[in-house]
Amino acid sequence: MYNPMKMLNYMNLNQHPVQLSFSKDRTHEFVEVYHAHQGMELLYVETGEGHAVVNQQIVALSPGSLVVFRPFQLHRIQMKVGSGATYIRSLFIFEPSVLDEFLKPFAALQSFFQQIWKGDAVPQVFTGLPEQAVGRLLDDYRDRLRRAPQDSLLEEQVLFLIALLQFVKFHGGADVMAMSAAASRKSTTAELVMEWIEEHYTEEFELDRLAKAVHLSPNHVSAVFKQSVGTNITEYLTARRIRQACWLLKTSDLTVQAIGQAIGLSSFPYFCQLFKKHVGVSPYRFKKSSQL
Repeated sequence: MYNPMKMLNYMNLNQHPVQLSFSKDRTHEFVEVYHAHQGMELLYVETGEGHAVVNQQIVALSPGSLVVFRPFQLHRIQMKVGSGATYIRSLFIFEPSVLDEFLKPFAALQSFFQQIWKGDAVPQVFTGLPEQAVGRLLDDYRDRLRRAPQDSLLEEQVLFLIALLQFVKFHGGADVMAMSAAASRKSTTAELVMEWIEEHYTEEFELDRLAKAVHLSPNHVSAVFKQSVGTNITEYLTARRIRQACWLLKTSDLTVQAIGQAIGLSSFPYFCQLFKKHVGVSPYRFKKSSQL
């Protein structure tokens, strides 16, 4: 079921830069929603099947998949739940600059992390990790973090992230990053649509123009996109625009009105209304909170 995007911004990262959630059963709480947020996110699938929409691609998810979402990167998770299907995941959200600072003594590992964080050609899903070994790692640190005193909690959390990063690198992560499988495979129609939106979301949207670019009729391209991604094209376009607005509000000196125009919304009142609907606060309040 589609729900309007809520920009999960995790503003509490400004006060504490790491948030960890271990082995959470989301079977009965799972909601499919486009979102982006302030920190970097590592999602580890322990139980469940589905796919993620990220970076204009649709990637399969299964037990042992580790997904990387970069700061303010639009993404959506779709998992098969109900009828006996379960979804259990661990979720680690953090400010990448904080982890990067801790990694300075470890040049090779820091380089690996920076490629995941910023590299253009890096896959965002690592598969085939040994599930039992990952489980032991999660159990070990979950217990350590429960017993960690408050004044050393951040250190323990970062040590876990470093251990997880080293684990991924050791178990084929570096080899996976050297491959370009995503670049060599043929894009689906839905991925071509997302690529087109990435290039044109700052302009006034015309479905006929998009359909012509992917060589399909407007009705056909709309139906194919919804079947593949789970939402319609307009909803995806809105999510992409709002994600960019959040990024500009956080990082630029543009006025709120200029940002609305920069994402293809010439009506300033409509931009403010749409932003508050999807983010939960006005663009003015969002910009102010990002500066704290």
